[in-house]
Amino acid sequence: MKLEDNTFSVERAEDSSGFLLWQVTTIWQRKIKRSLEQYDLTHSQYVLLTSLYWFKLYHQEVTQIVLSGYAKIDPMTTSTVLKTLEKKGFIRRQEHSTDTRAKKIDITEQGKELIKKAIVTVETTDKEFFSSLSSKTKTLNELLIMLIKNNKLPLKHFD
Repeated sequence: MKLEDNTFSVERAEDSSGFLLWQVTTIWQRKIKRSLEQYDLTHSQYVLLTSLYWFKLYHQEVTQIVLSGYAKIDPMTTSTVLKTLEKKGFIRRQEHSTDTRAKKIDITEQGKELIKKAIVTVETTDKEFFSSLSSKTKTLNELLIMLIKNNKLPLKHFD
C-alpha cells in the first residue's frame, strides 16, 4: 500500500538495512549485558578489557589511543571506562616511556582471571545468538568486516 505522504524510501521496515541492524544490535546487546552482569562488567568494560587481554597475549604494548581505535570506542569514553576498570583493580595505567601524552595500559592478574571467565560466557552467548545462521555465520562476518572497512571513522575521533 503506497501512502500519499510517505517520505520513506522503503515500503516495509524489513527493507531498511539500518533499521534491521539497529534491531539485531539492540537484541544482541541486551543478551550480552545480561551475560556480563555476573561479572559486574558493562559491555564497554568487557570490550576494552578483552581487547587489552588480546593484545597482551600477543605481547603488544597498548596505549589508550590504540585501544580506543581498535575497539571503535571514542577516546573520552575509553578513558572513562579505563578509569573504572583501574578502580576495580583490573588494569593499571601509567605514563608511556617515550610519549608523555600517552598512557600505557596493562591488565592485572585479577583482570586476567575475570576476563577469561567473561570471555567464555560471552562466546557462549554469541554462539547461541548466532546459531540460527548456522553455516551463514562466516558470510555475515565477512559482510560486517566489509562494512567496517568501508566506513571508517574520521581520524580526528581517535587522535
